[in-house]
Amino acid sequence: MSTGILNDDRHWSATERNVFRFAFIYFLLQSLPISTGYFARLFFINWLKLDYQDIFNLTRFNPSFFGDDTFLNWLIVAIIALVGAFTWAKRAEKLTDNDHDRLYYWLRVIVRYRLAIGIIGYGIIKVFPLQAPFPSISNLNTSYGDYNDWKVFSLSLGIVPSYETFLGGIEVLAGLLLFFRRTASVGAIIILIFTGNVFISNLAYEGGEYVYSFYLLSLALFVLAQDALRIHRLIGEEKPTTPVHYKPSYPGRLAVVRVASKVFVILFFVLIYGFKASDGYKNDPYQFPKSTGLSNSAGLYNVREFRLNQKDHPYSATDPVRWRDVVFEKWATISIRSNRPVVLQTSNYERTSRNDNERDYELAGSGGRHYYSYTADTVQHVLHLQNKNRHYADEKLTLNYSWLSDSTLALSGRIPNQDSIYVVLDRVPKKYLLLQDRREKIKL
Repeated sequence: MSTGILNDDRHWSATERNVFRFAFIYFLLQSLPISTGYFARLFFINWLKLDYQDIFNLTRFNPSFFGDDTFLNWLIVAIIALVGAFTWAKRAEKLTDNDHDRLYYWLRVIVRYRLAIGIIGYGIIKVFPLQAPFPSISNLNTSYGDYNDWKVFSLSLGIVPSYETFLGGIEVLAGLLLFFRRTASVGAIIILIFTGNVFISNLAYEGGEYVYSFYLLSLALFVLAQDALRIHRLIGEEKPTTPVHYKPSYPGRLAVVRVASKVFVILFFVLIYGFKASDGYKNDPYQFPKSTGLSNSAGLYNVREFRLNQKDHPYSATDPVRWRDVVFEKWATISIRSNRPVVLQTSNYERTSRNDNERDYELAGSGGRHYYSYTADTVQHVLHLQNKNRHYADEKLTLNYSWLSDSTLALSGRIPNQDSIYVVLDRVPKKYLLLQDRREKIKL
């Protein structure tokens, strides 16, 4: 067990001891992965085929009694901590000031590492722009007013990947500073500024990460609390300031265990995670499906002909059934823009999945279009479509396809109400300003 050296004559008052007992239990429960769901996830990881999604899911944990991120979980933890602190107070007469210093030190270590792992978890998927990817073709051809607030915010970040990388670098830097006692308060200050802005953004843009971002803020406040008054005294009052009053010492093998543990955490959650995320960014970004689409079909298509039950529907901006345009993505997604209403699917919180059907970033928070995953039978020339929006889970289409030319595609079949449909699509050679060099003249 490590021992400590006191370098001042500070004593713990009765009030400080009572507050500390509550804080010790509360932040210990908030920082340790005590959820059964977390261990289930841990044991089901294929460690021989570990990828960045597995590591991200390991970094993102907090006590969960109700299944979702909610402040009710915090209330349960606070009640447990209050009961525990009351019980502890009845049995803590023999604890000395040095005992409290030692417990405080180790609690701060646990919170520092938990906070570092959590902030790096999000930092890495920004360094390699995975969290907010560059907009899909469908997103680039959706009206601004068809997006909800959260999607506007996410797309605004996705169109500037270098800025997203910079933001991720700030988070990773803050996490690295937390691994070291002497720089932990600096890392906490960076997190309070950075994640404080994330928290406000989630509230302003109706994001789903406001509980978790505030969770990280609470841990950062605890880490900073030890030095907050000292920093104020030194900088604000310009007075001599005593450094941290407790310095740990590690006799014998504990020094080796300490260094080895720190090296392992940094190696796993920074270097290995970063390497896996880099590979994922190139080969399997988690926001979009991995299955490839129909060969040479990606692009925006205008609807030249549209027949429903053999009746021709000429172009009309107000026609309630006619398709206005169709997008084939590089992956196996087709989106159709029409005047048919869309019940928005919102999943504005961070989650990863290897299952393409659960990767719904492209349609989440987006109206104006219906999105379909599909499989292609290239022998029979048939597309089997499934609406990806959970509000239309029963909607399936089977369409025959044929290429009339390199840029013209015909689709025919029946839509869910058994009406026959025939559509001719012309690919549009559209240029997107976001993909052009803005320093040169652009011909559209």
